[in-house]
Amino acid sequence: MASHNILQGKKAAYFTLGCKLNFAETSSIGQKLQELGVSKAGKGECADICVINTCSVTEVADQKCRQAIHRMVKSNPGAFVVVTGCYAELKPERIAAMPGVSIVVGTKDKSKIVDLIIDGIANTDNTKEQEQSSEKGGTPAFFPSCSRGDRTRYFLKVQDGCNYFCTYCTIPIARGRSRNGSIASLVEQAKTVASEGGKEIVITGVNIGDFGRTTGESFLDLIKALDEVEGIERYRISSIEPNLLTEDIIDFCATSKHFMPHFHIPLQSGSDSVLKLMHRHYDTTLFRQRIDYIKQMMPDAFIGVDVIVGTRGETHEFFEESYRFIESLPISQLHVFSYSERPGTKALQIPHKVSPQEKHERSQRLLELSKEKLERFYVSQIGGIRPVLFEHAPKTKPMHGFTDNYIRIETSNNPELSNRIVNVRLGEMTENRDALKVGAFL
Repeated sequence: MASHNILQGKKAAYFTLGCKLNFAETSSIGQKLQELGVSKAGKGECADICVINTCSVTEVADQKCRQAIHRMVKSNPGAFVVVTGCYAELKPERIAAMPGVSIVVGTKDKSKIVDLIIDGIANTDNTKEQEQSSEKGGTPAFFPSCSRGDRTRYFLKVQDGCNYFCTYCTIPIARGRSRNGSIASLVEQAKTVASEGGKEIVITGVNIGDFGRTTGESFLDLIKALDEVEGIERYRISSIEPNLLTEDIIDFCATSKHFMPHFHIPLQSGSDSVLKLMHRHYDTTLFRQRIDYIKQMMPDAFIGVDVIVGTRGETHEFFEESYRFIESLPISQLHVFSYSERPGTKALQIPHKVSPQEKHERSQRLLELSKEKLERFYVSQIGGIRPVLFEHAPKTKPMHGFTDNYIRIETSNNPELSNRIVNVRLGEMTENRDALKVGAFL
């Protein structure tokens, strides 16, 4: 292993595509490099090290990854260029062949990425021969990460990988099987966030409800332990599968000290026939039960829902069935994704294909429905009193924050509000109807 001193004084540039999990991982890599004397390259500065964390959820994502690699290589001539993430795991040979790429790091080696950079820089002449890509099969080690976003919240990775193998998805191939950190180690990370003045943590992972496979613990055990960490005022649970979102978890969130009335739940389709084609682990009956139970326990809870349109097998009739089901749900917002064919997935064996035009039309209909539902939810909250965590904002721009139930709030700029939780009366909608104004500070 080369001496860490080789990194002293070097500058690094980072580029991340995809999910919050990727951003958390990139942040952890950057933090480790910073501890070894690497500073972040400023605007217009040429970096010595480039780290590109990739996504491969769609063909468009793959294309964006290739474009990002080309840009980073061109903007930072002579830099040591590291490519990691899902696209790096699925297409390592293609990336390794790209001019300027020094090393490709797959899933199994992500936890060693800093050591690989040190060795690679020390042996620059041979870096092309040092391509690191995960062997297929087996379970990689859990790579812990916690990042602070541009806003006030932190993202704590508690789990990685997935055992579900839905027919449209490459994540189990790209990220490996489900694995997690220990509750004790995650509690320590939350305590570190509190010591840095962080007030809100978003719990992230690929399939967080599956937490505990590698430690014999449970997601419910985890959130109970995190709820006791002093200094953290808010936790939000990122996307959690409906079959893993148990009534016990919902009950705990409804009565806990710090877990917010805010859920993000993937539905993917409101047609049971399509859910079967997708190999999902629930049906619409179970999904409705989960939504109704949340609303029973937390009537003002914000519920975001993921939907994929245009998957193979989604006929016109199945889409209409899905639309009607989603329309009937008391949810707050939709996150709509157009299906993209992924090499190696079982979905390619399903005969019925949806045209790009039909995908676009279905997507637009659901986006309009989402807009209506979000506005209806916001209007229902006007006049209520909710705690708001305000975010940092440039002096020339309005300040924004979020209520406990994830309503975006806007007010005039006041630096004293930054990273503070304040009770406000919710006022009318803003002109562009994407937030509520502060009616009064209480």
